[in-house]
Amino acid sequence: MTTVRLTATGLDVRFTAWEKALGLVRDVRVPPAAVAGAEAVPAADSLAAARGLRAPGLGVPGVRRLGTWRGRGRKALVSVRRGQPALRVRLTGQPWDELLLGTDDAAALAAALGR
Repeated sequence: MTTVRLTATGLDVRFTAWEKALGLVRDVRVPPAAVAGAEAVPAADSLAAARGLRAPGLGVPGVRRLGTWRGRGRKALVSVRRGQPALRVRLTGQPWDELLLGTDDAAALAAALGR
């Protein structure tokens, strides 16, 4: 399960060994200055919030999305599961334009990042 933590040095995203292998992803640390905005995505909408084409990564319809989603000049790092709320973080100056991460405390993290 993906772990999302807000620290003094920024936003830390840690993936399990299985997630790294199946989704072709790596751990990410985002500095606070790179966060352009954040919002919580309800559990019912978290899978649909990953828009575009998966390249590379894992997509199990209706269950799990993990990897990089690309579309029309934008790229997102995605790790979401069915029934779990997600945190959408818009970025500047990073390899991805946004992060979409499933986490049970998405609303609290979005509020903390919004400050």
